[in-house]
Amino acid sequence: MEKTTTITDFIENIKSSAGYRGQIAYVKELSAREAVYREPRCSISPVIREALSQMGITSLYSHQAEALDLISESRNAAIVTSTASGKTICYNIPVVEALLADKESTALFLFPTKALAQDQLRGLGNFCSLVPDLAGVVRAGTYDGNTPRETRRKLKSEANVILTNPDMLHQGILPYHSRWNRFFSRLRYVVIDEMHTYRGIFGSNVANVLRRLRRVLAHYGCSPVFILCSATIANPGELAECLIGDSCEVISEDGSPRGPKLFVLWNPGFLDSHKVERRSSNVEAHELMVGLMEAGIQTITFTKARVVAELVLRYVRDALARRNPHLVKKVAAYRAGYLPEERRSIEKALFSGELLGVASTNALELGIDVGSLDASLIVGFPGTIASTWQQAGRAGRKTDEALAVFIAYNDPVDQYLIRHPDYFFGQSPENAVIDPLNPYILAGHLSCAAFELPLTEEDRAIFGELTRPIVSVLEEVKKVKTIGDQTYWATTEFPAAGVGLRTISDDTFTIVDVTDGEKVIGNVDAISAPELVYPEGIYIHHGATYLVRSLDLDGKVAYVERKEVDYYTQPILDSSIRVKDERKSASRGDLNVRYGEATVSWKTTSFKKIKFYSLDSIGYGSVDIPVQHLETVSMWMYPGRSISSEIKKGGRNPVEGLVGLKNVLINILPLFVMCDRQDIGGIVESSNVGSPAIFLYDRYKGGLGFCEKAYQLLPQVLESALHLIEDCPCEEGCPSCVGLPVLRPPQHQDPDPGHGYPIPDKETAVLLLRRILESA
Repeated sequence: MEKTTTITDFIENIKSSAGYRGQIAYVKELSAREAVYREPRCSISPVIREALSQMGITSLYSHQAEALDLISESRNAAIVTSTASGKTICYNIPVVEALLADKESTALFLFPTKALAQDQLRGLGNFCSLVPDLAGVVRAGTYDGNTPRETRRKLKSEANVILTNPDMLHQGILPYHSRWNRFFSRLRYVVIDEMHTYRGIFGSNVANVLRRLRRVLAHYGCSPVFILCSATIANPGELAECLIGDSCEVISEDGSPRGPKLFVLWNPGFLDSHKVERRSSNVEAHELMVGLMEAGIQTITFTKARVVAELVLRYVRDALARRNPHLVKKVAAYRAGYLPEERRSIEKALFSGELLGVASTNALELGIDVGSLDASLIVGFPGTIASTWQQAGRAGRKTDEALAVFIAYNDPVDQYLIRHPDYFFGQSPENAVIDPLNPYILAGHLSCAAFELPLTEEDRAIFGELTRPIVSVLEEVKKVKTIGDQTYWATTEFPAAGVGLRTISDDTFTIVDVTDGEKVIGNVDAISAPELVYPEGIYIHHGATYLVRSLDLDGKVAYVERKEVDYYTQPILDSSIRVKDERKSASRGDLNVRYGEATVSWKTTSFKKIKFYSLDSIGYGSVDIPVQHLETVSMWMYPGRSISSEIKKGGRNPVEGLVGLKNVLINILPLFVMCDRQDIGGIVESSNVGSPAIFLYDRYKGGLGFCEKAYQLLPQVLESALHLIEDCPCEEGCPSCVGLPVLRPPQHQDPDPGHGYPIPDKETAVLLLRRILESA
């Protein structure tokens, strides 16, 4: 379908339409950028140049040429450029060149998800199919949990390119490296795509998996070049070197062209004269999407939850059925939980242009190749500046005009961003923080390493100075045994099975439609299942509504039945923290500080029914399913009565100060304990100590030492927290100081009916912190 209007005209038409209520709060014009081309110093084979020519590429962008030159000199490289800037070429060319020179050379591609690996396999296959001389050069395949056993055997014995994920490398390849002797002894390149996703606990684990990989490769006399690709983050060089444990050159000067882009901040209008309730952001999003699709503008709408993607899809289809029925089949939803073949079909339809619109969770934020779209709608702040720009970057076809629209919820953080566009456009992307030397993480990977090959003194250069003391502990508990100068794995256990790389569960529930027989229609992870497929709730799939008949917790199956209703359901969660064992205690002036074991619990207790196209609750239902628990460690603190009384006398609420301080601590602790914000949870509650207290906890079973280190470094942490708040230029509080988004267990709620959590009063937090530090 051809475009019937330009992006600029589309925005102007909105402003002059009868239904416009001043929703456009701000428009930022991002200027076009000319392409910068450069010929690489290294040679490129004529057959590869022919394949590039078939793709319409006659010249390389400057960052591509720079990457090829570095890689040809056997130097590790991290390419950090914008979405759709041709980063894939930076690794496909060297890999195919190596295979042309020696078909027995090999390459290992690592992606954070199975879907990305499948996508890149298709891309590599398409590249090699362009020229007959490349046929048969690349023998590639994906090696993951879905790969059939017979295919696995064939890949191990014949493939020269393996595409996999860190989890499979950790549990399914490295422990059996002797079976990969042929592949590992000839490995030329290791490609790590979407590097920015490897942060926090996940990134720290992956860094150790990569150290184990380098150790095994050294055993086979191999030292490959590492090629990393990333979206924009604040510290790409630091992250790359920390991940691979070696030096790495960063390429960040983007030579690709960019057309002009309008970035619009959109605030739904008020519904009442008191200016409290705003119109549904989901409804506004679907109306914008319908208008864009009708104008022939290919659009992606990013949402914060699966249910929102489904709601937007349903609303868009309803509108198109009334206005343009021929467009109904040109829109789809895309999210986790769909069957793999459904997701591949949607990706293909989007890439080919068969789809004009897609409503997606952040599942399409990563680099799955769906082509370049014309418009990106972002419904609600994604949580980080980096994610915001990653989603906005999905819109833009080289030099064509593009549109990005941030549609705010009636939520304090979103509304702050709307009121402060300079903050929105001026913030730098966040740092990606990992700590491969975390002793809790390192102990698990040293166990895995000992299983793979005997540990020696030389391994200190790979795993760090903690290697020897951790090995001593493992020996004390009889996990390993030292004979001479080598330490061997000494039990029948398989250590990799006990080391999870991610914080979420690998267990999944199957969703079965029992309307007419039994048919599997989707899946959901075990942690999220009680929030998404609880009995009597409404599960939305491809825009259609299903009633959840039952949830079999033992069999890990949710049974649903097709039922047309005019509402969706929202889970109501109850979360709490309970101290199990107090290990350490201290008094720092008038502040009581504790550290110990704790149980974080959450469950779906009930649900509310919300009428489609509105924010109105039309009823409630109860849910009787077991509580979920996280056994972890926590640091908690609470001020004495004198501080609380002093703040109350000033007419302020000390609890508000504690909530603000809790938010600041979640933001600042990663600077002290080397983790990601998502690795730490926080809550303010009174039931454990009899008065309001801040509880911070490690969001990982058993803990990883984050809160223990915070307990030890608390005076410095509190000083830094005060400086952060006082140095923030805002007047009343903002997302950069006391008003961070609340981080809780995984959720599947629609943010639209709620109003989020208010940003705490900045001055109350400052007064509380000053008084705490003065009393110490």
